[in-house]
Amino acid sequence: MQRIYLDNAATTKVDTKVAEAMMPFFTENFGNPSSIYSYGREVKASIEKARKSVATLLGANPGEIFFTSGGTESSNMIMRRCVNDLDVKHIITSPLEHHCVLHTAEDIEHLGRIKLHLVNVNEYGDIDIAHLRSLLENLKNERVLVSLMHGNNEIGNLLDLVTVGNLVKKYNAYFHTDTVQTVGHWKFNLHELPMDFITGSAHKFHGPKGAGIVYVSERVKVKPFVAGGGQERNMRAGTENVTGIIGFAKALEMAYENFDADKKHISDLKFYLKKKLEENFEGLIFNGRSGSENSMYTVLSVGFPKNEQTEMLLYTLDMDGICVSGGSACSSGANAGSHVIQGIYKGKANQSTIRFSFSKYNTKEEIDRTIEVLKSKINSTAVVAN
Repeated sequence: MQRIYLDNAATTKVDTKVAEAMMPFFTENFGNPSSIYSYGREVKASIEKARKSVATLLGANPGEIFFTSGGTESSNMIMRRCVNDLDVKHIITSPLEHHCVLHTAEDIEHLGRIKLHLVNVNEYGDIDIAHLRSLLENLKNERVLVSLMHGNNEIGNLLDLVTVGNLVKKYNAYFHTDTVQTVGHWKFNLHELPMDFITGSAHKFHGPKGAGIVYVSERVKVKPFVAGGGQERNMRAGTENVTGIIGFAKALEMAYENFDADKKHISDLKFYLKKKLEENFEGLIFNGRSGSENSMYTVLSVGFPKNEQTEMLLYTLDMDGICVSGGSACSSGANAGSHVIQGIYKGKANQSTIRFSFSKYNTKEEIDRTIEVLKSKINSTAVVAN
């Protein structure tokens, strides 16, 4: 049976060239980068070369890039260190954030360290800028961290980083944006953007799992999140994940080398699928901004009218080799459903949600096969007559 993978927002296939770049660091270049002899020095030099490459591609200085285990650790680091080191007393975020941000903020509030504020969102999942401004105005004499994601992993909405960042800076607050879904899929120049912190994860753009970054602007000084040795310039203790770091840098290099061609290919597939869905099924909802041009080109969130057949779509599609999700992979097995979908519909969502997410490896033929399988799963009363 042919398997079709359309859940690339959850994770992506490691590119063969990325794996090849990593392999020597499993075998020949296996030294501990903290060692003073040649094995260690050679590996340390490779890490710093990777750091410089990542920094150059993202428009940052090498000293502003720190390697981590991924987006969750990076967001925890930023939020907790802002509270501990920068005397932040209030965190503003949204109800649609990834759980690594929401749960971290809730935990810090539970500990009595901060007051958590959720900015309003509209039915499309857009941040209410007027409400954000009001929150900042009310807290203008307090230390505030604003944490809002750049690209929503479930509905594909994109945050206007310049507008929001400039507003945050106007009130002298700190700005963190979760860019896990957009690093590798978006061209950043961090020194031209008003952010203090961003986070990224290699496995979202054909790099290895367990390898991430945090960008800490040189304007801000925070202390280590993980205590121990002096790795990562005393910012993150523990022997470096050398293979992951090499893989992160190589994957990002390849993403930029083929950026325009890959973006067009993926975007064409997304809108081809949207067109075929509209031609074949009635009553669909494209959640958030995912069905528009002004969204992440990698994500299409589709709401099917809820009935006995559509409620089981995730499982019945899997039986035919179609791999999709209902939302974030971190909570895809939860009975409560997606907090993002519930958030934009104020708890009144009445749909069966499928998130399709695409990569450079997907094909038009896979989309056609997916449509045929969907048609076989949903009875003719839900199909538009041709």
